[in-house]
Amino acid sequence: MTIRLEVVPFVIAVALLFGLLAVIMLWKGLSWQRVAGLCGIFAFICVAYLLFFFRDPERIIPAGDDLIVAAADGTVAAITDIHEDKYLHADCVRISIFLSLFDVHVNRAPIAGQSTFLGYYPGQRLFTFQEKSSEVNQHNKILITNTQTRCLLCQIVGPVCRRVVYWLDHDHIVPVAKGEKIGMMKFGSRLDLYFPKADVEVLVRIGDKVRAGETIVARIKNKSSGPE
Repeated sequence: MTIRLEVVPFVIAVALLFGLLAVIMLWKGLSWQRVAGLCGIFAFICVAYLLFFFRDPERIIPAGDDLIVAAADGTVAAITDIHEDKYLHADCVRISIFLSLFDVHVNRAPIAGQSTFLGYYPGQRLFTFQEKSSEVNQHNKILITNTQTRCLLCQIVGPVCRRVVYWLDHDHIVPVAKGEKIGMMKFGSRLDLYFPKADVEVLVRIGDKVRAGETIVARIKNKSSGPE
């Protein structure tokens, strides 16, 4: 399994922290055997968790241009009808995915299309299970469009998460494939997907566990169907 290189600064920070702690404990008169045992055990636990958190497993992307996949691992926390009047200008359905500290935090594109980074928005750090966190918490906004539909994707910071990252070009529109890795949320968050309600049929329910790039969360409606 691949581990994201973003883990390196955190591992270095853990090493420095426990190194400093070891020096202080030795200065206080503790034996080096006890210091090495205590600091070694806790440093090992911290590093092991960091490697686990920054894991980046491969995913099997389902075929089908009409299939929409989850953009994050986690649990479907809410499915809400909402009018989005800033970017999509339409009655929308919002699928909210809550990420725990044990979920994979790499984000993937839910649909293929043209991706635009709309910006980072500073704000509060409410718990992400709260409804108003979608708008008032710090977040990134990304718009992905294709000929069939549009998706507004929001990476939302929670009280534990310290940073949300969009890896693609921030200044230009770039093509993305369905399931392509587009960013990461560090240490627990929430991700919201907005789609025009007329375009999609939601296939997941509240409480469902989903995997980024792999779990089908919705299907694009066939607008050309009907009587000739």
